Amino acid sequence: MRNRAALSAVVAALAIVGPASFASATPAPGTTTPGTEVFYIPSPAMYPTLKPGDYVLVNTRAYLSAPVRIGDIVVFRRPPLDNSPGITDLIKRVVAIGGETIYVANCNIYINGRLELQPWLPKGYQSPSSPYCTTWPSGAYPDPFKVPVGDCFAMGDNRKDSYDSRYWGPLPDDYIIGKAIDVATWRSLS
Repeated sequence: MRNRAALSAVVAALAIVGPASFASATPAPGTTTPGTEVFYIPSPAMYPTLKPGDYVLVNTRAYLSAPVRIGDIVVFRRPPLDNSPGITDLIKRVVAIGGETIYVANCNIYINGRLELQPWLPKGYQSPSSPYCTTWPSGAYPDPFKVPVGDCFAMGDNRKDSYDSRYWGPLPDDYIIGKAIDVATWRSLS
């Protein structure tokens, strides 16, 4: 997730615009170049990968010529069944793609019956007491769940503090704004 040349341009723009312009997870004014946008991270749902107060550089053209892949961090328009007030855009990690069957057991994700390694999560995520333990809410979507073609299944890395596909269902691919390609903290910019 490193694109130093693009991030340098964003850093310069962020230093000019300032933090007051970043009240929600929306593109920051004056910080876009063709094919990129900057988004502010307001919540801990993607912690420890992304922290509240981080800024994410998003490639809005990433999926014009390449498919969405497991492990991608994507920014997307709020899905219809997400009822979060005042939220227009969200950021989560893709954990399954269309046509795959996802199953959760013992803090792990299985795709088509195979354990899906999650190297982005901290060690110990398989412990039920870990905030990164993947669970499947009772009464939510069936477990296992077959992701419809043209959709993906997205979760926050901070699994116990993320309202995601486990609650509002599969994410239509056409809701995706772009792929996160780099991150900066405001403290590192000032």
